Amino acid sequence: MAPYESDRTAGAEGLPDEADDVRAGRRKAARYVVPVAVVGVAAATIGLVPALADSGDPSLPKITAEQLIEKIAKSDVQQLSGTVKVSTDLGLPSLGGLESGMLSGATRGSGGSSADPQSKLMELASGTHTVRVAADGPDKAKVSVLENAAEYSIIHNGNDVWAYDSKSNEVYHSTAPAAEKGQEKAPKDVPTTPKELADEALKSVDDTTSVTVDGTAQVAGRDAYKLLIKPKQSGSTVGAITVAVDAKTGVPLKFTLVPTSGGAAVVDAGFTQVAFAKPAASTFDFTPPKGAKVTEGKDSKDSKDSKDSKDSKAPESAPSRGDLGKGLDGLKTIGKGWSTIAEFDTGGQGMPSGSSSEGGNVSGFLNSLGDHVKGKFGSGTVFSTRLVNALITDDGKVYAGAVTKDALVKAANAAH
Repeated sequence: MAPYESDRTAGAEGLPDEADDVRAGRRKAARYVVPVAVVGVAAATIGLVPALADSGDPSLPKITAEQLIEKIAKSDVQQLSGTVKVSTDLGLPSLGGLESGMLSGATRGSGGSSADPQSKLMELASGTHTVRVAADGPDKAKVSVLENAAEYSIIHNGNDVWAYDSKSNEVYHSTAPAAEKGQEKAPKDVPTTPKELADEALKSVDDTTSVTVDGTAQVAGRDAYKLLIKPKQSGSTVGAITVAVDAKTGVPLKFTLVPTSGGAAVVDAGFTQVAFAKPAASTFDFTPPKGAKVTEGKDSKDSKDSKDSKDSKAPESAPSRGDLGKGLDGLKTIGKGWSTIAEFDTGGQGMPSGSSSEGGNVSGFLNSLGDHVKGKFGSGTVFSTRLVNALITDDGKVYAGAVTKDALVKAANAAH
């Protein structure tokens, strides 16, 4: 159980009972999700909005970390609209746009749609984005990503989920099964709102975590408390997570993740404007524009009897997340909490060798992006970002996590 510290330290008298209450509060927090969802790459990797300390320091009643988490859990806001600024700085090497093309192509596949949320919203995993959000209850939500006069929107209205890419004039449509009526169907792979990111962070809280209240702030013109989440373990690349929580509603307004290496935030998502009023009903209306290519999702009732089979044929070659996960059946974890490392075997397929001209070129290119390391396990290459690192050994073992390079090498040595 996590020591939710405020004015006391772990082990203080009476803490276990309160901690049990907080555990229940965290479970509630995972359920009380503001219904504005899009697509964690491995849990969240999304500074654009000024630092909280620079946004004002309002005088608010004192509150403990336990009480603030309960406030998030009890938040029942169902209606809102606003603008969120999202920025991700993983410190990836620039490949001239190749990396985003590879991500999009891998999920889109031939015959897919550029409006398919599974591929389009992966773009949120890097760079800076402006996102407009609106919600009215659990079955009406809209998320729009604004990019250089173009707009990409996901609209959830009842059983229908529409996605529209104005740049390509393509539409993707799917329907929620009856059993899931009333639940948002937008993909959850990359959280885009502070609420979604905060929920993911709270799921990670255990006895390896310190949680405190770190003062107050003003976000989008609203008074907020700052919840500070920090790993207690060494070896993690996560330095700290700060969540600005609306003092009145309990809704997270801003989420910031900074790495142990310092510098700019790896993930920074916060409202610049927000209102908790009922959006206009027309906000969630959508009709495919004239001439737009419409692709029906495989779960859509219209996917088999579309009027235009050419435009609405469901993509057959786009790999599912299940397909992409094949070969990871032997996945296991090492350690716990923030220092957890995932280990799996690729079947002996390590880094390309330099035995041929082609292999040498590929090996040289990949090695230029990583650091060559040696140990009891043999040798391998560590590929690093500011948050997630991965060691690929020459015999095909992979060790990955939000941990340092030294932690990966230590884990690989211990496994041999």
